[in-house]
Amino acid sequence: MASNGEPRQYLPLTCHGHSRPVPHISFSSLEKDGDYFIISACKDGNPMLRHGRTGDWIGTFIGHKGATWQAKLSPDNKTAASASADFSTKVWNAHTGEMLLVLKHDHVVRAVAFPLNISDILATGGHEKILRIWDLKSEDHKDDRVTTTTDENGRKTLHIPPEMAHQIGEVHPDTIKFIVWPRQITIITAAGKTLRWHDVSTRQHYKEEVFDSEIKSCELVSLAPQYTSPTDIGGGQPVLCIAAGKKVCFYGGADCSQKIKEFNLPHGVASVGLDLKNKKFVVGEEPGTWARVYDWDGQGTQEIDIMKGHHGPIWCVQFSPDGKLYATGSEDGTIRMWKNCDEDYGLWRDRGVATAEKADANPQHSQTVLASTTTQTSITPLSEISVNVAKVSQATVRDPQKPADDNIDLDASLHWKTILSPVAEESSPSPQKPRFNDEHLLISFSPPKSPSRPMSPGSIKMQNFLRKLEQQGLSHD
Repeated sequence: MASNGEPRQYLPLTCHGHSRPVPHISFSSLEKDGDYFIISACKDGNPMLRHGRTGDWIGTFIGHKGATWQAKLSPDNKTAASASADFSTKVWNAHTGEMLLVLKHDHVVRAVAFPLNISDILATGGHEKILRIWDLKSEDHKDDRVTTTTDENGRKTLHIPPEMAHQIGEVHPDTIKFIVWPRQITIITAAGKTLRWHDVSTRQHYKEEVFDSEIKSCELVSLAPQYTSPTDIGGGQPVLCIAAGKKVCFYGGADCSQKIKEFNLPHGVASVGLDLKNKKFVVGEEPGTWARVYDWDGQGTQEIDIMKGHHGPIWCVQFSPDGKLYATGSEDGTIRMWKNCDEDYGLWRDRGVATAEKADANPQHSQTVLASTTTQTSITPLSEISVNVAKVSQATVRDPQKPADDNIDLDASLHWKTILSPVAEESSPSPQKPRFNDEHLLISFSPPKSPSRPMSPGSIKMQNFLRKLEQQGLSHD
């Protein structure tokens, strides 16, 4: 942290690996041992999972055929969801990288959101201007409208048609680019200049706020329960952060509908993040490539610090669940992680200076080996993030730096393979953790085959879904 007006003296961690702009990043919830993860969406179509403290690459989710706009982990860290330009949201097993579900849409999907404490319900929205809720473990998945594809390794993926989701509210005035789910039955959407609060049980919006400029950022900020305090901004509850034009707004309360504070800045804002403990906020300037840090108690002109390093606009700012670092995702295709505490943390040592050998958290997968499943393999510890393949036969090397169009089949000519039987290390992490550990590490994942037959029409009963929401606590207070 900066003190007495002095600039910070440390290096950010730079996470390479994506080949196109990074429009969104998201931290996971905190594990019991204090560990956490970060997932990134990218226009190269390949979301990535990394260790939250170090930025070390864990795995890449392969299967989308277009840009991914958002990616988020479920509250229990067992599944991940990604919104894509290929007209789908895909749900992944975060332990193995297996594609579990394909939630089909009729247009580009821009946003996804899980409730804060429920992992089998998901909200999606995008260019259709419709907010949908999906039951990820519904008995209705046995419906004949659902098709199943099986890859060459016997892994099944269910394809769910859009009519099996539940529409919340009327059609929005513009593309839904952000969805947050702060608590119980309240869902918040940002579409164009309009911010709406929806009631899930009535399926109608009960509050609307229209800004003068397009909403560029709409994120929910919260700390892990053990780090919250009544003295935090928002009194220990999640806070909604909005950036629109040159204005940033913050909302609190049980449903994040009460405006806490508003700042008018001297420059445009592309993204905003809030430090609940240290009472400051970080914005990605627009136009520009810097992250500017402002004092919460100031009037929007008291600049504390400037974070330089990105070579393109910063589209997303996110704070870790313990608040001790924040990450930025940029047009330059990188993620940078910035220390936000005084003590040694993660890879930062000696008064906050990142260790030289780890300052660049490169996933080292610029040449990902796609090997036959019959070959013998050996995986080095994840801390080294490297792969040693012995007796590789029929291997294919892919260069992820090769540009890919947002809406075309990425590397369709390649026959994807996975390494399913690596030699486990004695010190491999617990398989309960949502990491691609040495027993389940997937170097790349096979995309599913196209459905063999079209979806059949049908209808679904809303009563069963609302009953499930009630059972899981998504009901009126």
